[in-house]
Amino acid sequence: MSHLIISVSGIRGIVGDTLVPDAALAFAAALATHTKGGKIVVSNDGRPSGPMLKHAVLAGLLGAGCEVHDLGVAPTPTFGVAIRKLQAAGGVQITASHNPAPWNGLKLFGSNGAVLSAADGQKIRQIFESGQFHRVPWDQLGRVHDCPQALDWHRERVLQLVDVTRIRSQQFKALVDANGGSGGRLARQLLESLQVKTTILGDKVGEFLHEPEPIAANLTTVCPKVPEMKSDLGLVLDPDADRLAIIDETGRYIGEELTLALAVAFRLRQQRGPVVINMSTSRVIEDIAEQHGVSCHRSAVGEANVVALMNEVGAVIGGEGNGGVIDPRVGWVRDPFIGMGLILNLLADTGKKLSALVGELPGYTIVKDKYTVTPERLPQLFDALTKRWPQAKANRIDGLRLDWEDRWVHVRPSNTEPIVRVIAEAPAASTAQELCVAVGEMLQPS
Repeated sequence: MSHLIISVSGIRGIVGDTLVPDAALAFAAALATHTKGGKIVVSNDGRPSGPMLKHAVLAGLLGAGCEVHDLGVAPTPTFGVAIRKLQAAGGVQITASHNPAPWNGLKLFGSNGAVLSAADGQKIRQIFESGQFHRVPWDQLGRVHDCPQALDWHRERVLQLVDVTRIRSQQFKALVDANGGSGGRLARQLLESLQVKTTILGDKVGEFLHEPEPIAANLTTVCPKVPEMKSDLGLVLDPDADRLAIIDETGRYIGEELTLALAVAFRLRQQRGPVVINMSTSRVIEDIAEQHGVSCHRSAVGEANVVALMNEVGAVIGGEGNGGVIDPRVGWVRDPFIGMGLILNLLADTGKKLSALVGELPGYTIVKDKYTVTPERLPQLFDALTKRWPQAKANRIDGLRLDWEDRWVHVRPSNTEPIVRVIAEAPAASTAQELCVAVGEMLQPS
């Protein structure tokens, strides 16, 4: 267990190597001990190792007397919807997100249907590491209830929040790359409810057609299929379906950063209000918020941090630049399905092609890099970076972020690896690259 990636939101590792049934049972028992039993929701993202880990998770939960509601294979945002609908004490989603097939993990959620707060996550981690778990006798063991209706709850909620008639009138065509993940079934059901003619790639759960992270390098065979099939857009999901990348009608990879931008652009047409993003998300969201006369706030990186700030400022929408749209009307989880609905509604309202809408957005380029740096060096390095660029506005909520009028750079330690991530954005790719190089030279001087 010492080689597991353990964080306040769960565990992740290579199945049969660093992640074994004992660890899954113990982490589930730690959650059950924290909640003192109660109602717990469980689901998995469709990886072949999911059933094995689920049996271990169930043993840990039932042994503590929990009443378990099993969604089967379900997207992470659907899982969040179900926790709230069932008024559960929390939940365990069995997923390794966008990691390759040998990986899996457990992601823990609280009673609000959101990823655990850092404080609660730390308490559960301490229970896990102590091995002091609550157990009940044979006649108080928990029970398992199947919950197949969760997908319907999620689909119906999204349909309530978009103009169904308007979208149906456009007779859109969409290509969905489910890539063997948990989102294909709900994507088909939702899009067919909107009368979008839909083609699904990789709808056989558990079989990845390509590397699972929905980035351009992994979609070279998918992008050309959008114009080949005369689709209006391509919609790409990761295995647990909490990220959405977009391909336009010409086959151009639009990516994940602009997924949130387009969703925000439509949501603010519906209702003006605060927007929340993290420190590493594109400033195009800030520009859109400014156009609508609303505030845009930045949190530390991490879904739980975004959600906490959304609650604090009363945000109408928020998310992260990895294709994660968070709409509190649906839930507190990155949700590609409300993202699909909002973007289709934007296309229907404007009558424009996706490529044209993207062309109207402010143009920026993000460059990402990483360096191996010991944590104890960071305070000194942050001071040096701040002194090098005194004209930039400094923010130390999460590492160090330096902002100029038209560009920014964010330097932060990884939560899971002994590295420092450097992310820069500017109108010109060369400017963003120069920022990353300059920071890199200070982090690792020759």
